[in-house]
Amino acid sequence: MTTTQVPLVDYLVLGDKPHLIANECTSCGAKFFDRRNACASCFATDFKKVEIATEGEVRSFTIVTFAAPGVPVPFVAAIINCGGTSVRANIINCDPTPEVVSLGMKVRLATYSLGNDDNGSEAIGFGFEPIK
Repeated sequence: MTTTQVPLVDYLVLGDKPHLIANECTSCGAKFFDRRNACASCFATDFKKVEIATEGEVRSFTIVTFAAPGVPVPFVAAIINCGGTSVRANIINCDPTPEVVSLGMKVRLATYSLGNDDNGSEAIGFGFEPIK
């Protein structure tokens, strides 16, 4: 029995409406995932938390056919434009073929289970799936 869900990354917020949170530079507006000591664009040191759009568009992708042992292939690694913020994630819930995945394809954030530990905690990952 699952007792808790734990996001794979700190910037994934679970719940009724899963979404991503970024650190936005209060000086120039650049957005970064994970912790920052200073902005890579303007070197300012003040950030605020902002929600990232849950829908976006595929800007770049590759179909990965060779990976580390134990990593199932093929899969699609992509860069998604979510309201002006670039998010690196896999395209999930579709065939990893160029007939299905394309530049400009509309996608939305989706979460999935990565498995449970012995205490019943479930790890949750994220990717993006096509909007049909």
